[in-house]
Amino acid sequence: MKNIDFKNNLKQKGLYLGLAALLILPSSCSDSFLDVDPQGKQAGAVFWESEADATKAVNAMYANLRSWNNTAFAPIALESVGSDDAEKGSTPSDATFFNQYDDFSVGSTEGQLGGFWQGQYQNINYANQVINNIPAIAMDDNLKARYLAEAKFVRAYSHFRLVRAFGDVPLRVNIPKDATEYNIPRTPKAEVYAAIEKDLTEAAAVLPLNYGATDLGRVTKGAALSLHAKVSMYQAKWQQVFDLTTQVISSGQYSLFSNYEAMFRVANENSTESIFEIQNELIPSNKDASNSQYSQVQGVRGVVGGGWGFNTPTETLSKSFETGDPRRDATIIFRGETTPSGDAIAATGDNPMYNQKSYVPFKLYTTGFNEGSQQNIRVIRYAEVLLMNAEAANEIGNTTQALASLELVRARARGASKTILPKVTTTDKAALRLAIWNERHYELAMEFDRYFDVIRQGRAAEIFGPKGWKANKNEVWPVPQNEIDISAGVLTQNPGY
Repeated sequence: MKNIDFKNNLKQKGLYLGLAALLILPSSCSDSFLDVDPQGKQAGAVFWESEADATKAVNAMYANLRSWNNTAFAPIALESVGSDDAEKGSTPSDATFFNQYDDFSVGSTEGQLGGFWQGQYQNINYANQVINNIPAIAMDDNLKARYLAEAKFVRAYSHFRLVRAFGDVPLRVNIPKDATEYNIPRTPKAEVYAAIEKDLTEAAAVLPLNYGATDLGRVTKGAALSLHAKVSMYQAKWQQVFDLTTQVISSGQYSLFSNYEAMFRVANENSTESIFEIQNELIPSNKDASNSQYSQVQGVRGVVGGGWGFNTPTETLSKSFETGDPRRDATIIFRGETTPSGDAIAATGDNPMYNQKSYVPFKLYTTGFNEGSQQNIRVIRYAEVLLMNAEAANEIGNTTQALASLELVRARARGASKTILPKVTTTDKAALRLAIWNERHYELAMEFDRYFDVIRQGRAAEIFGPKGWKANKNEVWPVPQNEIDISAGVLTQNPGY
């Protein structure tokens, strides 16, 4: 269950943090993570002096993870609708820019590119503020070390999202000391990956395996190891993926949640399967703090408590599941159905399907607040760790382990029924690889990974080609033209754009 004490310590604070404005000092805040006083200000001259200041800065870093550019339109554009699983949704005339990502006609001036870029560099700047300033504060040494490790995870997480989306990107590991350090060129992606791995290695060495109830939701050792495994997977470092995922599995901290559909509901946030979630909350006394729009932008359109209806599942996704796989109905809300939470969905409407993983039951809606603002965002689940372990084991020749990890995921999906989702038994490396890739598709559908998964697997021309995807261009998105203009040409554009 969600712990309100911790959630009420995740606080959104600070000024605008884009590349053009990298230096900030968080404004004043109490010990509440979410309960924000937007009028409060704390003079920069007296900040970074106490343990309380350090806590405020770390809380602000966490809070920014749920911001619009991190969780709404920009991620939908760059991380979802390019895949075969999702399309724009809503009404045909609304937010038509999404179609440019769906058919790969997008140019460098489209606004969501800049939004995504800014959102990630805002996260990185919050993290750098923590990493650069907290060491000088006289405070508890263990807490100081943990805060620095949490910030390194966040910095790594956003650099990873950037390098997947754009390839070479500016590597920001410090607050600029003078004007010469504001405008820096793109760093080769191999160097960005190396910096990400360094951050995650250092974070994992410090972070605890778990927390008490008041800190539930903070970055753990398991989160750092799991993200490191994913970063390694994108570089095909298979032995490293296997070793890192084995550490997570062997830690004994995680298990698959028994009910796949219920795992995504508000009541089961931070479950035994959760490795890292972005924490959100609806605080009746503070509308400004209840600011997540992740669920709202994807919710069922046309009903009170629903949402705007963007990022909808495709017919291709619906038909891709194996016959009888219950994850299909747990992933997709269909027109005319009644959800397991009891919401009757109209048989007519703008969209035939909606993302069920972002769905919040309509009865939880509070008038005047964003629909579904209390819904956490699942970033890393234990099921993905098992599937990374399976893929790595297959690649290094450990077929027995690959089949065992794969079966754990399929067995949870299978549930009590023994007549569907048969065990995968092939020992052929190529056939098992495809089975694991398919399992990732079914298990992680609509969780913002399918697009980059297919590209790293070398199948984008085959799967996305009919939509307009072109090799040697669409492996990455265009660098935002505004960022190139601001840099006076120091930043360069990706080929083909």
